[in-house]
Amino acid sequence: MITIRKFIRDDAATLQQSLYPDMSAGEIADMIDEWNTCLCGGRYFEMFAILSDDRIVGTVSLYEHSKSVASAGAEVLPAERGKGIAQSAISYLMSYAADKHYRVLLDQVRKDNAASRRLHEKLGFESDGTVYRNRRDQEVVLYLKLL
Repeated sequence: MITIRKFIRDDAATLQQSLYPDMSAGEIADMIDEWNTCLCGGRYFEMFAILSDDRIVGTVSLYEHSKSVASAGAEVLPAERGKGIAQSAISYLMSYAADKHYRVLLDQVRKDNAASRRLHEKLGFESDGTVYRNRRDQEVVLYLKLL
């Protein structure tokens, strides 16, 4: 069983150990403050902590592309993968996004991430399989889900 909550500044040390070892705790705390403005590049954005047994086991975010389209992204810590955490987190975000009146979730999944591709398909996302290059020059496949 997982829970989802907003990040707080006190989470900085945990994030430093698990996801951002090259950043200082202060830089991460500032990043958390920025996440909690619910804006990124002038668009709606929320970042949440995924908790299991009151421990942060990953992150999940919702980002607005347009008034009806958003993307959901989950990152589960390597030691916690394969436990259904990402599935639960993205399922939560699908409902959360629908409550915010988004009609479509658009996710890009790395072409070589077979587990994430299977997960998106299991959750009812569809893809035509076309491979694109994202801003980081990674090969990705787009997945869509009507809410």
